Amino acid sequence: MDQKLEPLFTPWKIGNCEIKNRVVLTSMGGTDLFGWMEKNHFDKMGARFILEIAQNNVGLVLPGCQPVYNPMFGQWLHKNKRMYQDLKAWLPQFHKTGAKLFVQLTAGFGRSFTISSMMETLYTNPALRALSKPFMDLDKITATASPSPNRWSDKVPSRELRVEEIQEYVDAFAQTAKLLQDAGVDGVEVHAVHEGYLLDQFTLKYVNKRTDQYGGSFENRYRFPAEIVQAIKAACGKDFPVSLRYSVVSKTKDFRKGALPGEDFVEAGRDMEESERAAKYLQDAGYDMLNCDNGTYDAWYWAHPPIYMPENCNLADVEHIKKFVDIPVVCAGRLDPRTAAESIEAGRLDGAGFARQFLADPAWITKLMEGREEDIRPCILCHNGCFNMSHYEGVPNDQDLYDSLHMARCAVNAEMMQWDKHHIEKAVSPKRVHIIGGGLGGMEAARVLKLRGHEPIIYEKTDRLGGAFIAAGAESYKGRLRDLLVWYRRQMELLGVEVRLNEEVADVTRFGTDQVIIATGALPIALGGVPGHERMVEAMEFLSGEKEVGHRVAVIGGGLTGCEIAYELALQGKEPVVIEMKNDLVAQKGVCLANSSYLREWFDLHKVPVHLETTLTAVDEDKVVCRNKDGETVEIPCDSVISSVGYVPSPLAGKGGNIRLVGDCRQVGNVKTVVWSAYEAAMKI
Repeated sequence: MDQKLEPLFTPWKIGNCEIKNRVVLTSMGGTDLFGWMEKNHFDKMGARFILEIAQNNVGLVLPGCQPVYNPMFGQWLHKNKRMYQDLKAWLPQFHKTGAKLFVQLTAGFGRSFTISSMMETLYTNPALRALSKPFMDLDKITATASPSPNRWSDKVPSRELRVEEIQEYVDAFAQTAKLLQDAGVDGVEVHAVHEGYLLDQFTLKYVNKRTDQYGGSFENRYRFPAEIVQAIKAACGKDFPVSLRYSVVSKTKDFRKGALPGEDFVEAGRDMEESERAAKYLQDAGYDMLNCDNGTYDAWYWAHPPIYMPENCNLADVEHIKKFVDIPVVCAGRLDPRTAAESIEAGRLDGAGFARQFLADPAWITKLMEGREEDIRPCILCHNGCFNMSHYEGVPNDQDLYDSLHMARCAVNAEMMQWDKHHIEKAVSPKRVHIIGGGLGGMEAARVLKLRGHEPIIYEKTDRLGGAFIAAGAESYKGRLRDLLVWYRRQMELLGVEVRLNEEVADVTRFGTDQVIIATGALPIALGGVPGHERMVEAMEFLSGEKEVGHRVAVIGGGLTGCEIAYELALQGKEPVVIEMKNDLVAQKGVCLANSSYLREWFDLHKVPVHLETTLTAVDEDKVVCRNKDGETVEIPCDSVISSVGYVPSPLAGKGGNIRLVGDCRQVGNVKTVVWSAYEAAMKI
């Protein structure tokens, strides 16, 4: 192990609870022990994940946040006593690892509750609202400190939570914590004065306009979380540890308006001055640890940093707040392990929180300890599998119901939290399998096939593996994608996969009856009908370095790829302008709001021109000509034009039961769809 990492593996205490090292798995929705958005029960899938993390040398393990009042079916978490007995029977197996378990409890979401189109229909139709109340009471689920707009929808507003309801929540925390303590859990974490969830909404001045004992003064706004820890301590004793998930600074300008790194803004929520006071106040109320990052759902990219956010984006604020408390402080959010170790060694931090990387590779801490970092499958911060709630103008959460109910999966690890349908099974009759295309899909298929005992052969027409993913990871801020490509190439070498570079396959009939997987990707949509289209540079040509562009660049297409290109151009000091036919940028399913809102707000802050509902009509030598939504002609001066209007599948011709298509050549998607489809195809052979 690298000596710089050693401070991560020193013991520490939370109250009287000793933790063997400083590595903390922070909670992710979907990794719950009592189920996620379903009837509460002891969840064997969640327990399997939690146990695997504990077996891989994590000191403190926090399962996914568990609402004390379940949004689905209106259950109070303390009502089902059977699942606590199941937990008690399982815990000795967990504790054999030497790890400690804190179960995270939440009062819920309030105005941050993720509203879908279906939920809008249930709420706005009086008859459906009445019928749906027993299994989804949106009026109760979305209730908050004061009447407020929902983060996702204008059609489902949040009402004010009544005092008797607040007391019911406080009591539920105490009863649930006591049941967990009796089951043998080492502590609980209260979620949260954090991320703009319900408890945080009470503390934030821009949400809480109450005039009773839960609003107005500082003490009143923080009364709800203070009463919760006091009730837990009264029920469980002062020595039972209670951590608090805490956002140091809200980084929020207003409803649905975040503040970006480095932005000069007026804080609408909790600023650092208030946070210094709040941290001490919450400690004195009884909390034994602060588990910290920044942000709210209105500034979601702080709590769920996409790849555009700086590494260690929350660390400086967390180190600062530690000066104002005497209890341990943990930091999370794009945290680099070596930077965290340095901070711990210097006494500026007590614990290092990590989450999504455990989905990509549950054994990554073990690999760190063993000096095998090159074997760690990296998280690429995409949110495609773990947290793909997307939102754009006129549409609330645009997410498949299956994704809503099954979170904490991983785009680059098809098995994660899907072990029931995605698991390696040895082949009964090993076969030779020809894989056409050495991109991500081709390599994933080859990896799984080799692990099963088959003999895969990759045919790649270029001189290196990677395909379109080489260009996809070309932007300066996409180091994680380049790391994933290195990992896949290394897997091909370690597994001994036969790779034939510079060999293009034009006809699959040459393989006879052998099994064939086609992973030839997609081709860009051509704008051949646009006069001057030949002057345009296709997105992949730019990203691959095949063609250069000038200083003023018109980017045609404001989807994710176009916006990321415009972002890269701006970082290079060029002047991009984005032209998009739809009424919003990144108006597509599968792109998390944390990612898309960052790009939209970054363009707004840095005054990158964006033309929505605008159609390209011609490309001239020094400008593009467009038509806006009013039918008016708009001329935009530019030196170069990049086309990023999408892709169409480009499968190699061939039919038969022995031929399978994977990835974008089957249906254009994202990293998740490419990796998962390749995994599934390889498992069917």
